[in-house]
Amino acid sequence: MMARRRSIEQIVDEQVRKWKFEPQESPKPIAKIGMVTVSREPGSGGKLIAKGIAESLNFDLFHQEVIHAMAQSAQVSTCMVESLDEKGLSMLEDWVAAAVNRHHLWPDEYLQHLLKVVGTIGKHGNAVLVGRGANFILPPESTFRLRIIAPRKFRAQKVADDFNISLKMAENRILKTGSERQAFIRKYFHADISAPHNYDLVINAGTLSIKESIEGVCSMINLKNSSFS
Repeated sequence: MMARRRSIEQIVDEQVRKWKFEPQESPKPIAKIGMVTVSREPGSGGKLIAKGIAESLNFDLFHQEVIHAMAQSAQVSTCMVESLDEKGLSMLEDWVAAAVNRHHLWPDEYLQHLLKVVGTIGKHGNAVLVGRGANFILPPESTFRLRIIAPRKFRAQKVADDFNISLKMAENRILKTGSERQAFIRKYFHADISAPHNYDLVINAGTLSIKESIEGVCSMINLKNSSFS
């Protein structure tokens, strides 16, 4: 546990230093669509697609596990918020208030930290965020909200191959993980994780390759951003 906490603190420290010094060393304009959120069914390949999108767009990548660990620590969330200037802090507060009102939230301590962590990442922009309901937190007008799905048999086979386990064990794993993600979104955002209206695009990874998915999403984002340039 201590090793994990140290690694998360190191990740946060490196990211905060990058945010602080990057504008001085190599200014990077924030695009109109400057955030991508990736929600995914277990075994659909969503992590690989998110990684490819981040690399193609030169965005920072934040996986679910990292976001969750950040939100568990008041010290970490405070450190991240402190990376914002006065204007950024004001905007963060507006975003959090808007998310609370939009989804009728009653934030407990964890959700308060999650809102601040995701909001801070979003305020700095140029980021891909995987999981943790980021699509319900960040402003939809500047966020591309992606959902990756695939047939159950496809996902079970992929998990079985990736982890070298039986197909039955893989099926149980994706059902359990899927139920946990549904419960998380229902508990904290009073929403259905699978409802298509919560996303800008839903991709079936069973019919589109990872490369095709990445190229398609990046093309759409670049097209949307070019209309604002």
